[in-house]
Amino acid sequence: MASINLALPSTEDDNSRFAWSGLRRPVEVFETLGGREPSVQAELRREQARLKLLLELTKQTVSHQELRDVARAVMVSIRSGVRCDGVCIFLESPEAGELQVCALDFPGDADFQEGITVPRFGTIAGHVVQTAKAWSGSREEASAHFPRQLLLAPGFTTGCMLPIPGRDRVVGTLGLVRSERDSFSEDEIDFFTQVSNQIGIAVEHALACQQIRELKEKLAQESVHVEDEIRDETNFEEIVGESAVLRRLLAQVETVAPTDSTVLIYGETGTGKELIARAIHNLSSRHGNAFVKLNCAAIPTGLLESELFGHEKGAFTGAVAQRIGRFELANRGTVFLDEVGEIPLELQTKLLRVLQEREFERLGSTRTIRTDARLIAATNRDLAEMVEDQRFRSDLFYRLNVFPVRVPALRERPEDIPLLVRHFVQHFARRMSRSIETIPSETMSVLVRYPWPGNIRELQNLIERAVILSSGPVLRVPLKDLPNRAPIGSPKARPQTLEEAERAHILKALKETKWVVGGPNGAAASLGMNRSTVLFRMKKLGIVKPWKMEE
Repeated sequence: MASINLALPSTEDDNSRFAWSGLRRPVEVFETLGGREPSVQAELRREQARLKLLLELTKQTVSHQELRDVARAVMVSIRSGVRCDGVCIFLESPEAGELQVCALDFPGDADFQEGITVPRFGTIAGHVVQTAKAWSGSREEASAHFPRQLLLAPGFTTGCMLPIPGRDRVVGTLGLVRSERDSFSEDEIDFFTQVSNQIGIAVEHALACQQIRELKEKLAQESVHVEDEIRDETNFEEIVGESAVLRRLLAQVETVAPTDSTVLIYGETGTGKELIARAIHNLSSRHGNAFVKLNCAAIPTGLLESELFGHEKGAFTGAVAQRIGRFELANRGTVFLDEVGEIPLELQTKLLRVLQEREFERLGSTRTIRTDARLIAATNRDLAEMVEDQRFRSDLFYRLNVFPVRVPALRERPEDIPLLVRHFVQHFARRMSRSIETIPSETMSVLVRYPWPGNIRELQNLIERAVILSSGPVLRVPLKDLPNRAPIGSPKARPQTLEEAERAHILKALKETKWVVGGPNGAAASLGMNRSTVLFRMKKLGIVKPWKMEE
């Protein structure tokens, strides 16, 4: 049997290598395809170009925050990676029922520019937004179905329009056109759908950034508005009043609060020194930590050191357990020492050490404890005079007096009395389930003129008593309880001063005109005065219209 030679031709001879099987060499294949690469390689190149375009779109999504910048960057990427002669991106317009050209590349068409709007009805873009489906076709088809179509400008024969999806709706469209009569294939439309999805992500990202910027701007504007107010209620929610002296006091509080400096609050008893101390703490960086207060006048002298610095078990008779002092409890917070002038001289040295060295020892212990407590002190006494009388250490006084804050007496801000009265009436009426609706003007006038030696505390106690005694909707204040002030109409009332006579005269005119100040029948005309003059005198004399309490 004859043997069969299966050896392949030599690799040195390409022609003989392909001749034995009847195949032609690659060059002949390439030439047969008309000079084009084989279809597999062309497909690979096309897929690479598409992936490159999608990657570029992803980069543009995260690189730009302005919507217009995103659209233009996307436009450049599409024109460089897709075979087309014009590209346009429509997005929702602020105007209802319209779409706006956000970016486009339409050479040679001066009428079709960025910023113009097109209606939703009668256009391809509007149809695609409404149906959320892609459209493709010729210029003739577009003209037949969409008479108001502006996308396919003269010179372009075929086009396609794809929806740009958002999170919950279609936010716009992507349009592409060609000048040659070569329709977009189904494969191309599938790829353009991926492109429009990427554009949708970019648009949503840009819109989110824009919304964040707008919210920040709105918040900044609101913050400026709040700063222009007298005070922020969250900072001074327990402090009532709008007088100039109170405004200056609260400005001082806002100035010193962010610091860790020691503050000395002084003023008459009952003026609200503790409220000021608490406001300083709340406005400081320590507001999240403890606010520990101690009235030095309410603690026996022998126990005051233990209250301030603590003691160990067995440190003295009765010390049956360890006790932590106020400075240790207030670490990283604030210690408020009211009536600091009552601290005995022998204990003032230890307090000075805490302020200077930030350290102390408990009673009965040798272990040094460090503290980071801020000290706010208050007193109704003249510490400088006590220093001269050697009843208060000068070095401790200077250490406490770093930032002195004076709380004005109530008689120094009479314009705040009506606000305080209403505040206390509402507070006690709510607590006692009473319905107080009206405060007589005569009663308010007496309260404004009274000097209030006990300040706000005295006023608060009087209003609480008045709410208890008021069985109806009208507040009945026991004016006879005010020292040196007989009730209005009482035969024991002292002679009126010139100011009181003027006040009574203006009140009479206001009552006769039912509290109408201006106009030909107003109180100003009856008194022969200008309206602005009457208002000024009313404010100075503490005249307020009878008040009806809010529900």
